[in-house]
Amino acid sequence: MFTGIVQGTAEIVAIEEAEAFRTHVVCLPAPLHEGLELGASVAHNGVCLTVTAIEGERVSFDLMRETLRVTNLGALGVGDRVNIERAARFGDEIGGHAMSGHVMAMAELVELDQAPNNRRLWFEVPHALARFLFDKGYVGVDGISLTIGETRRATAVHGPRFCVDLIPETLQRTTLVDRAPGDWVNIEIDPQTQAIVETVERVLAARGA
Repeated sequence: MFTGIVQGTAEIVAIEEAEAFRTHVVCLPAPLHEGLELGASVAHNGVCLTVTAIEGERVSFDLMRETLRVTNLGALGVGDRVNIERAARFGDEIGGHAMSGHVMAMAELVELDQAPNNRRLWFEVPHALARFLFDKGYVGVDGISLTIGETRRATAVHGPRFCVDLIPETLQRTTLVDRAPGDWVNIEIDPQTQAIVETVERVLAARGA
């Protein structure tokens, strides 16, 4: 389990390509490397990956075909950075919200509003995810636990959208500081919201509503 509180970023220092398969080697700073073992779970841009090799600060992770298809990790190259969160442990403070590290889809950054000491980002999401997004609800964006500021329904010219507001600490600690319109981010819907929505839908369908 993860909490969506990104602990820092790490640079991709090598990539090994195979058919429908990739291995990313990232350089983990000392605070993120402490106590790390083979088989441990580490979130990269919100994607739960397993440690497959450790050589000093160089740590390897394998990416399967589904991960490459659903997330933005397959588009990254050497020199790019990813948001990193180590798996939560019992007793840790949960400052964000519970996240599984199972990205559901990507969303495009379509609008960026800059203001003193904060930044507002608007994302367009697939129609299938819109029913899980609510004003002031939770959403995971590239592994970051964020509160939705506002949602907008789909129109004839664009799909459903939502915005988040970022404080300087989030911008300093994560890769969202470098995001620009046209970029794609990983989205994980709040699992509790998803469970409630799907339960209500099943009950209403059973009643013929």
